[in-house]
Amino acid sequence: MTKIAFIFPGQGSQQVGMGAELAGTGENSKTFYQAADTALGFALSKLMLEGPQEELTLTYNAQPALLTTGVMIAQRLMNEGIKPDYTAGHSLGEYSAFVTSEVMSFEDAVQIVHKRGLYMDEAVPAGEGAMAAILGMDSTELAKVCEEVSASGVTAQLANLNCPGQIVISGTKEGVEKASVLAKERGAKRAIPLTVSGPFHSSLMQPAAQKLAAAIEEVEMKKPAIPVVSNVTSVLLEEVAEIKKEMIDQVSSPVQWEQNVRTLLDLGVDIFIECGPGKVLAGLVKKIDRKATVYSVYDEATLTQVVEASKEWTQCV
Repeated sequence: MTKIAFIFPGQGSQQVGMGAELAGTGENSKTFYQAADTALGFALSKLMLEGPQEELTLTYNAQPALLTTGVMIAQRLMNEGIKPDYTAGHSLGEYSAFVTSEVMSFEDAVQIVHKRGLYMDEAVPAGEGAMAAILGMDSTELAKVCEEVSASGVTAQLANLNCPGQIVISGTKEGVEKASVLAKERGAKRAIPLTVSGPFHSSLMQPAAQKLAAAIEEVEMKKPAIPVVSNVTSVLLEEVAEIKKEMIDQVSSPVQWEQNVRTLLDLGVDIFIECGPGKVLAGLVKKIDRKATVYSVYDEATLTQVVEASKEWTQCV
């Protein structure tokens, strides 16, 4: 029996024009752009469609833009009769999963992720935080490196455990630089500095988490109609209290993406559909399990590909 997971990319996947083709052709798809603009009180859709890329990439713009695109694509798929058995999202992408799983309204989610972006941007002054991708090193060994560096008075922590051999670290600029050097000395193949505006998924984001906690209390939520896999614990989130805790903890906790995918595989998922710009998550899933069937939907051609393929699946619920 075929089981489907919708997966949603996070910050870094944004690009000018994302979702434009689908919004222009799909029934009711354009309403997501209009709803986002109304909820936020500014023309997010214009920024998404016309840029500039530098402004779109700002944390507080990229987050609602990616949410809008991901939810719109998921809705197009469901309109075609392709419905997920589970949802999951990488970092910010988890909010697209919450909307798709009917935990919260799209309008509330757009406002929350915009605030989330603002709070994250405010948490650490520009230039003081950093992130880097460490390739070819075991997570246990890299965690030891980060602990050693942090013991010296600067911060370095595991942030995104993406797939075997690809882990992102986060912390102060000095901490990440020191950890990158030490990781290479201990056997890492490469250490690649990331172009980001802050040290996401580290303890330095605690101020943002505290502000987000207050904002979340104002949002109406309900139990997920479709199970969502937690970024923080990699278990299924089933209660509203768990989801609220997840939203707060996730800001300053590592994203356990590799384990999230393994959880979905253990649940019997054999088809992963990435809903959003790019193919980042599709690539990570393949590195975790080469046998997994993975699709990325970001335009009409890729949507049609999935719709055609779904006719051969044993179940499409």
